[in-house]
Amino acid sequence: MGILFGTDGIRGLANTYPITCELALKTGQAIGFFSKENGHDAVIIGKDTRISGDMLESALAAGVASTGVDVLLAGVIPTPGVAYLCSVIKNAGAGIVISASHNPYQDNGIKVFKASGEKLSDKQEDKLEDYILNSNIVPQGDVGKLSVISDSLKRYSDFLLSKFPPRKHNKKLKLIIDCSNGAASKISHLVFNSSLFRAQFLFDSPDGKNINQACGSQHTKAVKEQVVIEKADIGLAFDGDADRLIAVDENGNEITGDRILAIYAKFAHQKGRLNNNIVVSTIMSNIGLTRVFDNLGIKHIKSDVGDRKVLDQMKKSGAVMGGEDSGHIIFLDVHTTGDGMLSALKLLEVMIETNESLSSLASIMKVYPQVLKNVEVPESSPDLIKNKLVADTIQNIENKLNDKGRVLIRYSGTQPLLRVMVEGPDQDLIEKYCLAICNSIKSVLKDKL
Repeated sequence: MGILFGTDGIRGLANTYPITCELALKTGQAIGFFSKENGHDAVIIGKDTRISGDMLESALAAGVASTGVDVLLAGVIPTPGVAYLCSVIKNAGAGIVISASHNPYQDNGIKVFKASGEKLSDKQEDKLEDYILNSNIVPQGDVGKLSVISDSLKRYSDFLLSKFPPRKHNKKLKLIIDCSNGAASKISHLVFNSSLFRAQFLFDSPDGKNINQACGSQHTKAVKEQVVIEKADIGLAFDGDADRLIAVDENGNEITGDRILAIYAKFAHQKGRLNNNIVVSTIMSNIGLTRVFDNLGIKHIKSDVGDRKVLDQMKKSGAVMGGEDSGHIIFLDVHTTGDGMLSALKLLEVMIETNESLSSLASIMKVYPQVLKNVEVPESSPDLIKNKLVADTIQNIENKLNDKGRVLIRYSGTQPLLRVMVEGPDQDLIEKYCLAICNSIKSVLKDKL
């Protein structure tokens, strides 16, 4: 991880470094040069609904055009929509998404895809970052032009619906869809249209400041209530850039990424569609997911946290399915990146094909209680996990949990925090265990000060 690029692009408070017009201009230039070096002459730019999106779009577009590369403006579109356009527009050498995902409107970010529709590798991000921070080259010569992809949403929605079983169904499922006042607000009406579903849309009126505000995948209270009131079959909640999905069953219960992954993995396994019989999730996935895969005879590989890490492990292992509990689900035989809308259509496909309710499908996985606590640690602190007091405390708790739970300790990739996660069959007990580990870490830190 570099200075600018974190686990998912460059992110921060809009109009404050690094999310400034000046840095966006330099980033646009870097991406323009990146595209030219790889034999392409255009860059696609998409955005979510944040009020700062237009400002950053202008700066990025100016930067790209100053390198002699054309800019194709996709407008407000989900992040995976830009990835899709990259993969089908032949002269596009990169795609830029202006979004801070599930964060509040004050934040914004810059995500980059390469021509294939995949996110950049660490090495490619390092190269861009070096240019942005260290290059004094002033572009000269040809100037690129700006144009609008007027049918970007239609092209993307057509792609999504082409992956949904086309046959007519006797019963139209009733859906409650939370668009998070974000990039899903318009395209959801195209994808979940009245010829296929009976859909009611919530939070689909963005004003630049209400994105993710008490709505979306992080705040499902409203969609849960509406599902129950309307006696709907399912609720679907997207985040601000619609690359995540959290579902709600007919009883108003939240179904997160791990259980969505379990549901579709079982279905694909039974249908013979699970290539290499492998599913990838992260080390943070619930132990209940591992139990499901063990029972089904599916090989379960765990990657580090982050959808890019999941994708890397999928490619290495030949898996076509992977994801995170946060709702990033990747169907690599269909798309190059995690896609909330595609995940929703895949989940609806299972419900239709099996004629089962979401609560029935989700019962395949028992969700074990999890407690996650953060301990602030100085950046210069030693490896606390190896300290004898901490290690002995962890070992003692692991012995007590035996095979009925686990302990996971990891340093945050973005903040000076040590994350302590304990999972097991009893909520009160794991709360106690997690606190004991945190106290042992704090005790060691106190002695070091």
